[in-house]
Amino acid sequence: MILDTLSIINFKNICEEQLTLSPDVNCFVGDNGAGKTNILDAVHYLALAKSMHTLTDSQSVCHGKDSFLVDGKFKRDDGRLDHVVCGYTRRGGKTLKRNGKEYDKLSDHIGGFPIVVVSPADSALISDSAEERRRYINRLISQLDRGYLAQLIRYNTTLQERNKVLKMNPAEDMLLIYDQMLSTSADLLYQRRTEIIAQMRPLVEEYYALLSDQREEVEIEYRSDLQSAPLSELLLQSRQKDFVNEFTSVGVHRDDIIFSIGGYPLRKFGSQGQQKSFLIALKLAEYRLLAEKADDRPILLLDDLFDKLDMRRVAQLLRLVGGDMFGQIMITDCNKHRLQRTLSEAGVEYKLFHINQGKATL
Repeated sequence: MILDTLSIINFKNICEEQLTLSPDVNCFVGDNGAGKTNILDAVHYLALAKSMHTLTDSQSVCHGKDSFLVDGKFKRDDGRLDHVVCGYTRRGGKTLKRNGKEYDKLSDHIGGFPIVVVSPADSALISDSAEERRRYINRLISQLDRGYLAQLIRYNTTLQERNKVLKMNPAEDMLLIYDQMLSTSADLLYQRRTEIIAQMRPLVEEYYALLSDQREEVEIEYRSDLQSAPLSELLLQSRQKDFVNEFTSVGVHRDDIIFSIGGYPLRKFGSQGQQKSFLIALKLAEYRLLAEKADDRPILLLDDLFDKLDMRRVAQLLRLVGGDMFGQIMITDCNKHRLQRTLSEAGVEYKLFHINQGKATL
């Protein structure tokens, strides 16, 4: 899949811009704060209808303005064309249109325009709580399986209702109804997560070995309460504990993904370079899964490419993504000459945009 043209109005520090993009590698260079990452975030809005950062829609509006608009024209690998427009107004909220037709539900858009992002913010997957890793795996599977997203929404809604009920000292038959509803969704989520992690594990190991010249071995492991028993049984066992705490203490909302290097926790024993290499390997594995599932190769966004990576690993990464397996790529960096030199050494063709105060020039 290729994004041919990108139009942006009043999005963050970009007042008005229209870009004609290369189907291969697009580079955006400029000082910190110039707006390079904002261009990638606009692409993310078109693909997933939200920012790639933890920002609300209103925070993405240019200062002093009341709305933003992001417009993109895509060409799929089979030649089909799609026109996507994502807009937001402070009064009317967000709208998303595909080929002139507005979606009834924004969730219907998820998975139709596959995208993978590598950015410095990925470090939260290692350093932050299990919630961040669950959010990541949920986002990935939702792009692969729309039914998963529906079950996830159903599970979270039921979980909220069950937690409310626990505070009311309810009758046992009422809790059993919620237990059954929660268990049905949980079983499906658990099964899908188990499958995806099993598929990702050898891919992460393969890509990390390529990036690190096989210096270390890494592993990902899925941990869930449901590995010990079905959720229906676990909910009964934890009944009194849940009454005391007034919330549901077991379930897939407590799942975690464990990252390790050389048999030890990556968070504690991995250097910054090793952690960044692992995260890139994880995202390349994600790319493979999305590319194999969809008819289109995802768009790959590499934000602040050289962050915490030495030149050797960056060059190896560019050689990897420059192959036929990967499609359109967008890269940001603050050092033009470093990026050009590394791309040339990797034998990668590219188009370069200079970004200055939200304006792009060739």
